[in-house]
Amino acid sequence: MTSTMLIKNGVVIDTEPEPVVLGRMDVRIEGGVIAEVGPDLPETPRAEVIDATERIVLPGFVDTHRHTWQAGLRAIGPDITFDSYLRRIIGEIAPGYRPQDVCIGNLAGALECLDGGVTTLLDWSHAQFSPAHTDSAVQALRESGIRAVFGYCHGGEPDGFASESRRVREQLFDTPGLVTMALAAWGPEIMGEEHALAEWRLAKELDLPVTAHLGGHSRESAARGLAFLESNGLLETPTTFVHALHYTDEEFKRIAGSGGGVSLAPVDEMNLGLGYPATGRARAAGLPAGLGADTVVCAPGDMFGLMRATHLLERGRPDGAGLGFTTRDALRMATIEGAEVLGLADVIGSLRPGKQADLVLLRTDTLAMAAAHDPIGAVVLNADTGSVDTVLVGGRVVKRGGQLLHHDLTAVLTSLRESAGTVAR
Repeated sequence: MTSTMLIKNGVVIDTEPEPVVLGRMDVRIEGGVIAEVGPDLPETPRAEVIDATERIVLPGFVDTHRHTWQAGLRAIGPDITFDSYLRRIIGEIAPGYRPQDVCIGNLAGALECLDGGVTTLLDWSHAQFSPAHTDSAVQALRESGIRAVFGYCHGGEPDGFASESRRVREQLFDTPGLVTMALAAWGPEIMGEEHALAEWRLAKELDLPVTAHLGGHSRESAARGLAFLESNGLLETPTTFVHALHYTDEEFKRIAGSGGGVSLAPVDEMNLGLGYPATGRARAAGLPAGLGADTVVCAPGDMFGLMRATHLLERGRPDGAGLGFTTRDALRMATIEGAEVLGLADVIGSLRPGKQADLVLLRTDTLAMAAAHDPIGAVVLNADTGSVDTVLVGGRVVKRGGQLLHHDLTAVLTSLRESAGTVAR
């Protein structure tokens, strides 16, 4: 990786504190970090120059919740219900996954993210049936080149939960890197209060944030689960509430007061019948809200589809209640707000100098993107994965000229197809 890089002549969009089009600007990167954003920055000797003419330059997208190992189960249940998903995918198919299936699923899923401009991923991994499964999942994330938070959800024997979680924390995440760890907790609404107590206490011991499916099942379980977490002081540990659909406005304010965040998967939540995304209410309560693909079993895996769905569902609320939601709100959720949810807002999510250079360059020399009067509107409403020309993670170019680098994609896709044919028999 060249220590100095200059991205020139692009239309630059920043996202902090709010999305704004800065206009035609240059971005200078030094040692993988954004050093300067401004017009006509001087070229320096030995700097790599990327010509961003007819390109939009913006921060990489942040996916706050994805079961990445399910990449080989794409569209296996396009019209599936939540109960059927639990029975078929989690109950029947998942136990047949071998470590190599988790590995290729994670590698292909992470590369899919990078190909679509997602530079940071929360991998909510609940196929951890053995230490070998876990080791394979983490290995694949690191091999992909993506920035990721590995959400470890113990899937083995219950009495091995604490010891295996400690092993993962101490052996696989003993040094800093692109891939970090969170505890993906089953939580009180799925596994009960006793197990949830052990999960949050262990997360605190290991200094890990928690990500859990909370508030997406029913109004009653949402209220009961939140009261349990509060009464036991568990929200002192940073917690992301995934599919937080059934909380009242007052409960959202309490979650915000605890420092928590929410992750919403608008396509899955509607398709699976979980409920209408609570985007507007959560954000009005002061909660950072990020977007997640969740699963490609029944949803798209790209951020463009998620931004469009969020924009549509919010603005389509009855009586115009969501018309205040804008394309800028959708882009903020996909970038800096997602970074806030993951506790990475000081690292990624915007073009603030000092942050990691996780960037995306989108083509505007296409029929779908040409002559756009509002670049932010075009990113949210018109762009797609085919618009993604160049992607950088920590200043390292992982996609250039519309092509992913560093991997034999033919081999990856062959392995993914072979795995899919085995696990989904």
